[in-house]
Amino acid sequence: MHPDDTDALLRLVAAGGPSAPRRQLLAAHAGPATALEAGPRAWREAGLGDAQQAALLGPPPRSLARSREWLQEREHHLLGWHDPDYPALLRRSPSPPLALFVAGNPALLWHPAVAVVGSRSPTPGGRDNATDFAHALAASGWAVASGLAAGIDAAAHEAALAAGGLTLAVTGTGPDVPYPRSHAGLHARIAAHGAVVSEHPPGTGPQRQHFPSRNRILAGLSLGTLVVEAAERSGALITARQASEAGREVFAIPGSIHNPLARGCHRLIREGAGLVENADEVVAALAPVATELADELRARLAAPISAGHPAVTSGGQARAGDSTPVQHGGPADDPDYQNLWQALGHDPTGMDQLVERTGLTAAQLSSMLLLMELEGRVSSKHGRYYRNR
Repeated sequence: MHPDDTDALLRLVAAGGPSAPRRQLLAAHAGPATALEAGPRAWREAGLGDAQQAALLGPPPRSLARSREWLQEREHHLLGWHDPDYPALLRRSPSPPLALFVAGNPALLWHPAVAVVGSRSPTPGGRDNATDFAHALAASGWAVASGLAAGIDAAAHEAALAAGGLTLAVTGTGPDVPYPRSHAGLHARIAAHGAVVSEHPPGTGPQRQHFPSRNRILAGLSLGTLVVEAAERSGALITARQASEAGREVFAIPGSIHNPLARGCHRLIREGAGLVENADEVVAALAPVATELADELRARLAAPISAGHPAVTSGGQARAGDSTPVQHGGPADDPDYQNLWQALGHDPTGMDQLVERTGLTAAQLSSMLLLMELEGRVSSKHGRYYRNR
């Protein structure tokens, strides 16, 4: 993104208020800088309120300098509503944010993900279930998304990392502010091996009203939401409701009738959530919508699958016994995909080494590798990539 567009987008974010008018403003112009230069008349036509217009007409907010500084650091990104890399699933959800601050790999926001949520004070059995489901999902090639909170969230993130899989943390604070503070180490590991995502500028501390809105992003980025353990009134049920409103699948793990933290799950099941006893049931239910997401990514990259590619199972792996040779990860006449395929081996290879071998940028490689993962051609472990066959 051009620096002028970055600054303009940061000012639009800082203007606050309803997001829909600002999204409409961006959609009506070539980019954030153009939208900002359009002036008060265009802002009013887009529906911006008086306070939002005053914020745009006033001096730059104090948060702007901190955001600029944060964005200068490696693997720190800003995705705006105007950006073609803005995640497709979130774009289709109710009330998507104007922009996302991402620490880590922004391509992960396109990866098929399951939100694993639940109580901050789970029972030992609930914590074990979160660990088992998240580990199995991550090992099957799915990203595990959660909110970095204590309890079920932390267990899910830890299990995904332990499996060598992908995990995504959506926070109610700025992308540089771990919450709770005791999760600073976990926050750093997720940013290094997955992605930390927030709609709030760097430096934003915890505020009560931010956490319900955080849940809508978590639900919007995920193909499905799994509630492991929750009381009848809990943030996990808010996430589940928002997932349902976004047209996503909701799953719940049943528990003892004597466990108060099972009542929220039982309520969801009565209301139509899928009762699941193992991660394979979640994967099987979500496989068709994962295919739809892969189609959207192919369209984004303008890289249709060529004939002769192996079939992909719900876990993202080539079916056993498929004798069709795999030649590369993209169209037969695409030299970049051929170049990347030749640079990959059967031993895990890091991004820096792939950049050196191919001459492509990390951003180009991230998008290409994600498509190849979705097609079952490539697997990743701890941020390193290798051929499946």
